[in-house]
Amino acid sequence: MAALGRIGQPEDIANLVLFLASDEAGWISAQNIGANGGLA
Repeated sequence: MAALGRIGQPEDIANLVLFLASDEAGWISAQNIGANGGLA
């Protein structure tokens, strides 16, 4: 079980992709983003 207490869903990844494709993420570059529910 992930640290957030639930199994990840496809929407969790889709929301991250949508954010990264938006203007809001315009200053993000060369980062590793762990979409893992807080599990290290």
